[in-house]
Amino acid sequence: MTRRLILVLALLPLGATAQPAAPLPVVQPVRLTAGQADTLLIADLLGPVEAPVAFPGRAVVETAEGRALVLTGEQEGLDLVPFTVGGAAYALPVEVRVPTTHTFTFDPDLAALPDSLLDRVPDALFVIGAFNDWARGRDRLADEDGDGVYAVTLPIEPGIYQYKFTLDGVEIVDAANPDSVLNPFGAYNSVLTLYEEGGHAVLRPVGVLEDARGLRFALEYIDESGEPWVAPPEALEGVALLDNRPVAVRFGTGEEGHRTLDVPLARAEGLQTLRVAVEGAGVVAPWVAVPLWDGQPLGAAQAAGEAPFVWQDAIVYQIVIDRFADGDPSNTVPVAHDSLAVQANYQGGDLQGILDRLDEGYFTDLGVNVLWLSPVYDNPATAYREYPPPHRYYTGYHGYWPVRPRAVEERFGDLALLRRLVDAAHERGIKVLLDFVANHTHEDHPYVQEHRDWFGTLELPDGSLNLRRWDEYRLTTWFEPYLPSFDFEGAPAAVDAVTADAVWWLQETGADGFRHDAVKHIPNGFWRALTARLRDEVAPGRETPLYQIGETFGSYDLIASYVNAGQLDAQFNFNLYDAALAAFLDPAVPLATLAGEMDRTLDVYGPLHVMGNLMDSHDKPRFLALADGDLPPGSDAAEIGWTAPPVVDDPASYRRAELYLAYLLTTPGVPTIYYGDEVGMTGAADPDNRRMMRFDGLSDEQAALKQAVARLVGLRRDHAALRHGTLETLDAAEATWTFLRATPDDAVLVVLNTGDVATTRPLALPAAYGFTAATDLLTGEAVALEEGGGVRVPAGGYRILALDR
Repeated sequence: MTRRLILVLALLPLGATAQPAAPLPVVQPVRLTAGQADTLLIADLLGPVEAPVAFPGRAVVETAEGRALVLTGEQEGLDLVPFTVGGAAYALPVEVRVPTTHTFTFDPDLAALPDSLLDRVPDALFVIGAFNDWARGRDRLADEDGDGVYAVTLPIEPGIYQYKFTLDGVEIVDAANPDSVLNPFGAYNSVLTLYEEGGHAVLRPVGVLEDARGLRFALEYIDESGEPWVAPPEALEGVALLDNRPVAVRFGTGEEGHRTLDVPLARAEGLQTLRVAVEGAGVVAPWVAVPLWDGQPLGAAQAAGEAPFVWQDAIVYQIVIDRFADGDPSNTVPVAHDSLAVQANYQGGDLQGILDRLDEGYFTDLGVNVLWLSPVYDNPATAYREYPPPHRYYTGYHGYWPVRPRAVEERFGDLALLRRLVDAAHERGIKVLLDFVANHTHEDHPYVQEHRDWFGTLELPDGSLNLRRWDEYRLTTWFEPYLPSFDFEGAPAAVDAVTADAVWWLQETGADGFRHDAVKHIPNGFWRALTARLRDEVAPGRETPLYQIGETFGSYDLIASYVNAGQLDAQFNFNLYDAALAAFLDPAVPLATLAGEMDRTLDVYGPLHVMGNLMDSHDKPRFLALADGDLPPGSDAAEIGWTAPPVVDDPASYRRAELYLAYLLTTPGVPTIYYGDEVGMTGAADPDNRRMMRFDGLSDEQAALKQAVARLVGLRRDHAALRHGTLETLDAAEATWTFLRATPDDAVLVVLNTGDVATTRPLALPAAYGFTAATDLLTGEAVALEEGGGVRVPAGGYRILALDR
C-alpha cells in the first residue's frame, strides 16, 4: 500500500494550478470484487464534466453510454487511482473486496408441495429477493447431487434480505427458515440475515489538532472475541482525501487500546470534505468523512453563522397538496362522477393553504427546513377507472397524471402563487422540492397527442399487457392503460423535451430541486442528461446546490445505480425502511438486525450520504395503522382503507411512533416527515393514507407527539453530530440499540428500547474520545459516566445524551 500511495502523490502534485471548468464533486469510493474487472462510466464517477479527463496508465474505452474506465480488482484492500480533469490532479479511491456467498436450498418434501407443483420443480424453481431485484427466472435452483434437494449459490454481501422461492410462478416462503416478515401485498417474505465474520476496525473522529489546522482520529481494532488490540504502525497504511486530493497522515503511539492518526490541513479553505480510511492487519477500517469549513468542522462554523446549509442538514416535510390545507375555497371543485368516492376525489387543499401555514409559522415551529410538494401539474378534469379489481374510480388529485407539461393545476392555484410560496419559504430559511414526473403522462397530454412515437406500447409480443410488471419489464411497464410510459431510449427528442420542462420548473419557481417519481422505470441515460442540463442551465449562481432525490423499490445495487455524481444525489432508502418497520413493530425482530442494516446502508452510500429516511409516505400504510394492529398479517391494506378505515385505539401506539421518529431524527441521511406524522395520523394503503391534515381537535396524545417531534427536530438542528457525524453501534440486542454519533467537536449518544419493560444499558464509551460528562438533552439532567455505570431507558422509550470531552 505504501508504494502505491507514494506513486499517487508523486503523480498528483497538490500545488497544481489547473482547475476544471466547474467544481468537481467529491468522487465516491469505487468498490471492486477481487479478481474481476469492472467498467465504470466516467460521467457517473465525475458527473457531467466538460474539461478533458485522463486516467494515466488505465484503460479507457468507448461504450454506448459514453467513455468508461476499466478497473480490475486485484489484491484485497485500498488503493488510489490518479486522474486529471482539465490538467488538475486528483485521486479516485478504490476498495477491493473478496466476495461472500450464500447457498439457498429448497426441499420439496419440507415445503409440502401439492403434486401439481411437485412435477414442475426441475424446470421452474427460482429464488427471488432484494439481492437480485426480485427478478423472476434469473437464479434457478438445481438438484446437482441427485438427493432431491435443490440449491443455488449466489454472491451476496453481509446484510438483511427478504426473499422467496417461485415455482411455476407461485411464490413460496422458505419452509426451512423460521424468519419472515409481512410484505406490502398481505403475504410473507422469508428473511435472510448474513453477518460479517471475523474482527473489525473502527476509525473515530476524536478532536481538532492543537494548532487548529487539522483533525485527529483514533483507530481501534477489535478481534473476533470482541477484545481491542493495537496494531503496530508498520502494519498500517492511512489514506486521506481532502475533497479529491490526497493529503498526508501520521500515526501516533497506541494508548488505551487505540492508535491515533493525525491529518494536518494547512491549506483547507471554504466548504470541503475530509475522508479518511485505514488498511492494515487484514482489515479495512470503514471510511470516515468530516465536512469542513476553512479546515474546521462544519457544524461549529454553521452555529456561528459562518458556513452555508448543506443537504445533510435537511429535515424534509412531505405535503400532498390536495390533502393539506384549503386556503382558497373558490378553487375547491371536486370532480362530479356517480361512481367516484370522496377518498379518491379532490378535497380542497391548495398552495394558498400551504402559504397560510408558512405565514402562521407552522413549519418554523416544527423546525423542518425543506418542503417537498406533491406534483403541481395540471391533471385531468374527470375520473378514470383503475385497471386492477375492484376497478374503482380515481381523480388526479395527487398530481401524478400530468395533462400539460408547464401548467399548475387550477385547483391548487397558479404559477404566480407557486412562486410566492417558494419565495415565502426561502425568506424563512426553508428550501422547496418539487415532485417531478418523468416516467409517464396522462393520455390527454399534448406529448401523447402530438408525439405518439415518444411512448412505448401497452401490448407485449405474446399478447399480454405490459401493465404493472414492475420488475419483469422494469423500463417499459405502464402503471395504467391511460398513463403511457415514455420510451426514452428510442426517442431522444422526448429526453430533450422532458429535461427542458424540468429546467423550466426550477427557473420559473426558484425551487431548490426535485423529488423524482418512479426512477427505476426510467433508463439511466435520462438522469444523466437531466443532471447535466440542470448543472449548466440552473445551478450557476445558486448559493445552495440543487438536490435530486428519487423513488426506487429494489436492491441496494439497483437503487445505488442511480445515485452518483452524474445522476441523482439520493434516493429514498426503502431497504432501511423495511428493516426499521419490522424492528419497531415486531417484538420478534431484534434491534440488532436494524443496526446491521444501518451498517450496510453506510457501507453502500457512504458515511455522509443524503439518502432519504422515512416512517410514512403516500405509497405506504401509515405507521400508526400498523402499530395499532389495524392491518393484521395477511390482510388487504387497500381494502381495509375503503371498508374499515383505521382508528387509533391504543394510546401506546403514539408512543411507539415517537420512538420510531426518535430513531429517524438521530440517524444519518435526510429524515422525511410525511404530513401528519407529527400528530399521529393513521391510514391504511392508498388513498386512506392521504387523509386531510389534522390541525385542530388533537387529543392529548397527539398534542404530546407533536411537541416531541418538534423537540427531536430541534435536537438534530442544534447538534452537528446528528447531521454530519459518524454512527457507531456500541451495543445492540433484542430490544435495545445504543449508538454514538460523533464529529471531531460534538458527540451524542442515543439509546432506543422497543421492549415493554424499562432497562439499564451499559455506558461502554470508547476511551479514545475522553468523554468527561453527559447531559440528557430531553430533561437537562446530568448523567454519571463512572466505569461500569449505565443509562436507564423507559419501556418503549429512548434517551439522548450530549457527551462532553
